[in-house]
Amino acid sequence: MKASDLRPGMGVILEGKLGVCVQAVHVTPGNLRAFVQAKVRIIADGTMLERRLRSTEEIEEAFLDRREMEYLYSDKTGHVLMDNKTYDQVTVSNDVFGDAIKYFKPNTQLTVMMHQEKIVAIELPKVVELMVTDTTPQIKGATATNQMKDAELETGLKTRVPPFIEVGELIRISTEDGSYLARAKEK
Repeated sequence: MKASDLRPGMGVILEGKLGVCVQAVHVTPGNLRAFVQAKVRIIADGTMLERRLRSTEEIEEAFLDRREMEYLYSDKTGHVLMDNKTYDQVTVSNDVFGDAIKYFKPNTQLTVMMHQEKIVAIELPKVVELMVTDTTPQIKGATATNQMKDAELETGLKTRVPPFIEVGELIRISTEDGSYLARAKEK
């Protein structure tokens, strides 16, 4: 495939190594040729490669099988997932999840990417809803709109929230940068 067709979440073989595209930005500077600025996470060791590719450059695509699984729990050996179709349980190492585990609470549905029957990456949703477990109380009379305070969420994720957010509230968090988006709607 051409570099201009590269999208986040696609499997590619770069420098002979299997990787997953994390970011691909197509840049067309004024009087220069267009190029793609790509970030690829190498599966084997978790390193990030940043490459500038010509738009017409050919890249070898690796086909990744996407499967729906349920995150059950974590222990010393890793993170336990259950296949939604076969009900088989598989333990995944922390290398595959990385810091993304802080966005998942038990019994969360997620999409995993598999290559040759081995889980190689987790596809994060754009937004997750988590409960605030610890934050400082709101200061009376503080009306500045851009003030933020620290908060800890039920999964251990730390973020910054507006002063009106209190312990026990369900909030929406962006998985791209871990930032507060809004209060979650009541179901």
